Amino acid sequence: MKNETVWSRIFDVFNVIFFVLISITFLYPVLYIISVSLSEAKAITEGRVFAWPVGFNVEAYQYIFKDSTTINSVGFTALFTVVGVAVSVLATALTAYPLSRRGFKGGGMIMNAIVFTMYFSGGMIPTYMTIKSLGLFNSMWSLILPNLVDTFLLIIMLNFMRELPYELEESARVEGCSNFGVFWRVYLPLCIPVIATLTIFYAVQYWNTFMPALLYIQDRNKMALQVKLYTVLSSFSDAIDSTSVAASSEAATSNVLPENVKGATTVVAVLPILVVYPMLQKYFIKGVAIGAVKG
Repeated sequence: MKNETVWSRIFDVFNVIFFVLISITFLYPVLYIISVSLSEAKAITEGRVFAWPVGFNVEAYQYIFKDSTTINSVGFTALFTVVGVAVSVLATALTAYPLSRRGFKGGGMIMNAIVFTMYFSGGMIPTYMTIKSLGLFNSMWSLILPNLVDTFLLIIMLNFMRELPYELEESARVEGCSNFGVFWRVYLPLCIPVIATLTIFYAVQYWNTFMPALLYIQDRNKMALQVKLYTVLSSFSDAIDSTSVAASSEAATSNVLPENVKGATTVVAVLPILVVYPMLQKYFIKGVAIGAVKG
C-alpha cells in the first residue's frame, strides 16, 4: 500500500509538472505578443524582449487609434457581433428543437441536407451575387445572414436537446403549452450550458470576420475591425518601406517598429475574446461535453 501511495504521488507530481509546462507553451506566445506591443523599438531590434516589456511604449496603440475610423470599426464590429450572436443562437435553437423531437417526419432528410452544407457550398462568386441582389451591401446583415446557422454548432445543440427527458415535454403539454411554449419555457432554459458554448463560438466567428467584410462592406465607417487593423498594418508597412528612400517620414523617427504594430493589432483583436471566455468557461466545457456525446 505504501509503495502504491509513493508511486501515486510521483505520478501526480509528474502530471502537475507536465501540465504546467503545457500551460506555459500556450501562455508564453500571448505574453510575448503583449510584451512586443509595449516595448521600445531599440529593445526589439536588439532581441531583448522575451516575456515582459522592455521599457514602456504605447505608440503602437496610439498609431492604431489615431484614426477616428478605428473607433467606428470597433463599435460596428461589436454591434454586429452582439446582434449576430443573438440571432444565430436563436436560429440554431429554433432549428435544433423540431429536429430533436420524436416523430418529426422528414427530420432525417432535412438533417442530411443540412450536413451536406458542411462539405459543399455555393462558392464565393454566387454568394457575392446573392448578397448584391438582395441589397445587403454595406449592411451588417451581409456579415450575419450567410453564416446564420453553423452546421457543427447545430449538431451540438441538437444532441444536447435529444438528451433532455421526453417527459418534460409531455408534462408541459398536459399544462397546455404549445410547441413554441415547450421550446421557450422548458427547453431553452435547460439549454443554458450549450447556449454559452454556441455564444463563444459564434462570438469568435463574428469578431474575426475578415473576408466577407472585405467583400461586402465598402463604407469606411462600417469597416470590420479585422479589415481595419489589416489596413493599418499595411499602411504602416508601406510607410516603413518609403522611409528606406526618404528618411524624413514620421514612421522613421518614431519609436515604433512593424513588430510593435503587429503585436498591438493582435492584442486589440483577441483581447475582447480573452475577457469574455473565462466568464463562460464552465458552461463552455459542459456544453461541448454533453452536446457531443451522441450523434
